[in-house]
Amino acid sequence: MITARTLESKLASLYKAGKIVGGVYIGPGQEAISASLGSCLTWGHDVFAALIRDQGGRTAFGEPMLDATRSYLGSVKGLSRGRDGNIHRGDPKAGLPAMISHLGAMISVVSGMLLARRLQGKLEGVVGAASVGDGATSTGAFHEGLNVAAVEKLPLVLLLANNQFAYSTPTERQFACANLVDRAIGYGVEGHEVDGTDLLASLKVISEAVERAREGGGPQLVVANLLRLSGHGEHDDASYVPEALKNSPLGRDCMTVGENQLLEAGMITTDELASWKSEAAEEVQAAVATAQQEPSPDPYQDDWRVFSSPELSEHH
Repeated sequence: MITARTLESKLASLYKAGKIVGGVYIGPGQEAISASLGSCLTWGHDVFAALIRDQGGRTAFGEPMLDATRSYLGSVKGLSRGRDGNIHRGDPKAGLPAMISHLGAMISVVSGMLLARRLQGKLEGVVGAASVGDGATSTGAFHEGLNVAAVEKLPLVLLLANNQFAYSTPTERQFACANLVDRAIGYGVEGHEVDGTDLLASLKVISEAVERAREGGGPQLVVANLLRLSGHGEHDDASYVPEALKNSPLGRDCMTVGENQLLEAGMITTDELASWKSEAAEEVQAAVATAQQEPSPDPYQDDWRVFSSPELSEHH
């Protein structure tokens, strides 16, 4: 969580300084659920389709810091060779498919990857996780992907960040059901709900859902209630979010809550916490400095067939 927030704070500063082309989308307030999910998965074994605000989960899952900074800063050494949007990065062979902006579509991608492993005889003990927001539940892709996963009884964990807005559209204009977790029963899957601002509760509920899926319990829908503590992206000032909502329990910062929980429980000391933050700052600065010194793609010299080259095939 600390590493993710430190990285995203740096990326936001670089965007505002004109050093990043395209958008920057950060996840303050969602690190607890994201990191909880990523920490339950194994790089190279499981599958994780990260959401736009899932740097915490990417980091916990095992994504190298340089993969992130190279993508944001357009380095030719990045996963997409500097050609694609900075959050559309992934390493499919490691179990991290590149994100599709129409986020509901990632459910079908993960379900397809799990079905492929079943056909290959390689599904035992594997979990596929996908993160979506409340807005994605209003799409046909959400229905199709979850329905297939339910019918096939795939080991899918679907983490739904109910962050109160689909961009600027509030939840009351998105769905009429009393609670999004109620949708689980309609698909015949297990449903779980958690306070997404509470780190320890998020760890407990999400880890149990992952274990249920891993043990053959079929798809698990986890609805985490919280508030996005930033705009949709760094271009958005979130002026549409009511002050009352910001000051409600949903508006708590999971980082502050988590730090206090761990300190009060005696799991960490203030010195350890300070050390983690210092280490994260050094790691982020080093990764940014490396990516900034690397070349950008040259449209006049680049070989656009490079994606089929042996060199890239070995990497991915």
